[in-house]
Amino acid sequence: MPTFFIIIFSVYLLGNAYIFYKGWQVIKTFPMAGKIAAVTAFWFMALAVFGVFLLRDLNLPYQLMHWIHLLGTGWLVFTLYMVMLLLLLDILHLFKLRIKHSFLYATALISMVLAYGYYQYKHPETNVINIVINKPAKSYQQLKVVAISDIHLGYGTDKEQLKDYVDLINEQRPDLILIGGDLIDNSLHPVLDQRMEEELNLLHAPLGVYMIPGNHEYISGMEASRDFIAKTSIVLLQDSVVTLPNGIQLIGRDDANNRKRESLDSLAAQVDPSLPVIMLNHQPFELDKAVDAGIDLQFSGHTHRGQVWPMTLVVDRMFELSHGYKRKGNTHFYVSSGLSLWGPPFRIGTQSEMVVFNITFSQADKG
Repeated sequence: MPTFFIIIFSVYLLGNAYIFYKGWQVIKTFPMAGKIAAVTAFWFMALAVFGVFLLRDLNLPYQLMHWIHLLGTGWLVFTLYMVMLLLLLDILHLFKLRIKHSFLYATALISMVLAYGYYQYKHPETNVINIVINKPAKSYQQLKVVAISDIHLGYGTDKEQLKDYVDLINEQRPDLILIGGDLIDNSLHPVLDQRMEEELNLLHAPLGVYMIPGNHEYISGMEASRDFIAKTSIVLLQDSVVTLPNGIQLIGRDDANNRKRESLDSLAAQVDPSLPVIMLNHQPFELDKAVDAGIDLQFSGHTHRGQVWPMTLVVDRMFELSHGYKRKGNTHFYVSSGLSLWGPPFRIGTQSEMVVFNITFSQADKG
C-alpha cells in the first residue's frame, strides 16, 4: 500500500510540474512581484493535498483545515483535467494546430467544469425506487425507507451541510432511515469539535435509524467512531441482526476492513427466511452470495461511482454494480453514489443522491 501511494503522488507531482511548465509561458510575462505571487500560489495549491493527510490528526482550527481540505483535494481534480486538456492541445500542436493563449483558455474551461461539478455535489437528487417483496410485514403493506451513504462528516462536510442533509431526509417522513457506512470521513476531531451529534439526533423515523461501519469509520478509528455514534440516536449494526417491530429483519455487515468479520452465511442463519430481510453492506462485492442467502434488499455505498469522470469508467469495471438498481433472482440491490463525497468537492458525470425505497409487501400480517 505505501508503494501504491508513492506512485500515485509521484504521478501527481509530475502532472503539476507539467502544468507549471506550460503555465510558465504566461507567468514569465508578469512583473517580478507577480511572478513570485503566481509561483507561490500554484505550489501552495499543488502541495496542499499533503497537508490534508499529514495534519488531519493535529486538531488544528477547523476553518484552517476546512480550506486546506477543499483546496488540496479540489486541486487533485484540477490537475487531472488540466493535464488531460494540455496533452490534447500538445497533440494538436504536433499537427500544426496551434491555439493562441491556449493555457488561459484551458484554465477557464476547467474552472467552468469544476463550477458545474461543485453545483452537482451541492444539489443531491432524490431517487425513488419502488420494489415489491413477496413476504408479509406486520401491519405494514407499504414501507418508506430513506437510505443514504457516504456522508463523510469532517473537514469537507461540516455541521451546516449536515443540517441541510438532515432536513432533506426528514422532509420525506420516512418510516425507517438506513445509513450504509462512511458517516465519518478521515478524522473525528472536526466531528467532535462541531458537536455534529446534535444534528444527527434530529433524524426521525418511527422504526428508527440504523447504520453500518464503512471503511472510513476504520480510517478514523473504529472504537472512537463507535463512541461517537453512541452519542446519537443511531443504532450501529456491526455483524449484527435486529428485528423491527413490524417483523422486518435488518442485517448489518461489518466493513471488509475487519478481516475477521462474520460470514454472510453466519448472519443469514440468524434470520427467519419467511419474513423480509434487508441487508446493509458497505462495499458491494459478491452480489451472488446475497442472492444465495435469501436477502430481499441489499443497500450499499462506497463506490461514489467514481465521483468524477473518467474515474467512473474505472469504478464501473471494478464492480458488478457500481451505482443504481439491479435485481438478481429475488434479491433487489441498490448501490448509492453517496449523499456527500470524499475529498474533491465535485460531481462530474455523477450525482449526489438520497434514495427513497417505497417497499410493497405481498401481504400485511394483521397479527
